[in-house]
Amino acid sequence: MQPKDILRDTTEIVQNYLTYQAVKLIIEQLSETNPGEAIWLRKYSSGGKLQDGENYIQELMSEVQGKQLVMRILAVRDDLAEQVLEYIPEMVSTSIKQANLEHRRRLLERLTQSSEPADNLDTELDANESSDENK
Repeated sequence: MQPKDILRDTTEIVQNYLTYQAVKLIIEQLSETNPGEAIWLRKYSSGGKLQDGENYIQELMSEVQGKQLVMRILAVRDDLAEQVLEYIPEMVSTSIKQANLEHRRRLLERLTQSSEPADNLDTELDANESSDENK
């Protein structure tokens, strides 16, 4: 996979996730101000529809109740994007470096632990051979 393909796929995933977060936030807000609409949007959004954010928005536009919600979702998603996208590259890079460091540390611990039993086994064999020779 080429970097352009990875970038395109990553962009799509982030866009879908921001759509999901926008819908989630709107449902929370509607729960306080318009519970009936919150219930309708929650039911409409269930069943994996939010996996593809752009398709979800297209389908929601065809719903009578969804037309006004689409504009709200687009505005909230845009606002969320402005708030978080600036920080994503640094945070992702830092997070990956920290996770890699932790995984390497655990791997080295396991490699060290797995070599210890072999050392113990060699010591035990040497001890057994010594005791056999003394007999």
